[in-house]
Amino acid sequence: MKQRKRIYYTESQKAIMWERWRKGDSLQQIAQLFDRNHSSVQRILAETGGIQPAQRHRSSVALTLVEREEISRSLATGQSMRSIATRLGRAPSSISREIKRNGGQECYRAGRADQAAWDRASRPKTCKLAENRALARIVAGKLQLQWSPEQIAGWLKRAYAGNEAFYVSHETIYRSLFIQARGALKKELLQHLRRTRVMRRSRHHTQKTPNHGRITDTVSISERPATVEDRAVPGHWEGDLVFGNRNSQIATLVERHTRYVMLAKVASKDTETVITALIKQAHKLPHELYKTLTWDRGKEMAAHKRFTLATDIKVYFCDPHSPWQRGSNENTNGLLRQYLPKGIDISSYSQARLNALARRLNDRPRKTLNYETPAQRFHQSVASTG
Repeated sequence: MKQRKRIYYTESQKAIMWERWRKGDSLQQIAQLFDRNHSSVQRILAETGGIQPAQRHRSSVALTLVEREEISRSLATGQSMRSIATRLGRAPSSISREIKRNGGQECYRAGRADQAAWDRASRPKTCKLAENRALARIVAGKLQLQWSPEQIAGWLKRAYAGNEAFYVSHETIYRSLFIQARGALKKELLQHLRRTRVMRRSRHHTQKTPNHGRITDTVSISERPATVEDRAVPGHWEGDLVFGNRNSQIATLVERHTRYVMLAKVASKDTETVITALIKQAHKLPHELYKTLTWDRGKEMAAHKRFTLATDIKVYFCDPHSPWQRGSNENTNGLLRQYLPKGIDISSYSQARLNALARRLNDRPRKTLNYETPAQRFHQSVASTG
């Protein structure tokens, strides 16, 4: 049976892995950077439970590899420890101790001595839960009750107020669960967490795909008929939501040919509520005066196909970040702010009160209509439909 070739990563590649993992990239996304399978990346990250090991730093007073190489060369030429120390600017006792612990004058090798120094320095701080077994038993018991690490940490501060020996951060609990080398909490306790993963995710991780939040099956404004663009005939509308405080909002609709305004009370900004309100508003007009609707790409229109199915009105979507493509609606929303300033709670407005507001807007003469009112123009359009 042919064995799969083991994949090795350089330290710099591992650093990139951890950086992307911290930023929330998936295993597949990280693996694509190296043109490898995601399992090879998972192997690296899973060794420490998805938690990046602390970066090791050499002490500023420790001997460097360059200094050790100088010691090795000096010993080979028969120089004394004191002369070596003087040249390196070190205490003779430091040089003597360095040579003795690494084989003596006859066997000293710079590379081997430097690696031994790194190995001796590998003394991770003992985990508090490993030192305080009573605390570990309390934490384990609460985990078995499906308490989260954050709840446990907060409860301990209240239950053992003033006794810091029984304080532990939620991060320490997580690390003890995911990094089994600590030996503080059993791996089986992971099953009691709300999310039973073998690796801890970055706080920036998301399972949202690049298409998350996008409206599907949209028809671009570029496909809108030319008759809509030149405002030659009535029946083509622009719409948007206007927001107040306390999550209140209303739908505003403006007819492009006449600038006639309709306002609709909307209890919530979720797509089902908005679409239902728009359908109800559309049924108040003859089809000849409501043929298309142009909207921005807000998620409130995610169920636009239901609106079209119920009303036979085609919906066109503006390009992203292009409010000028609904110029009439944007201008009207600005006028509306005279009556509904930002910060006002719109939820208290009834539909009758919104209708009265719309009438005030429709009875204002517009320069673009040669100082006729939207109401006058719209009523002419109604009359022309018979």
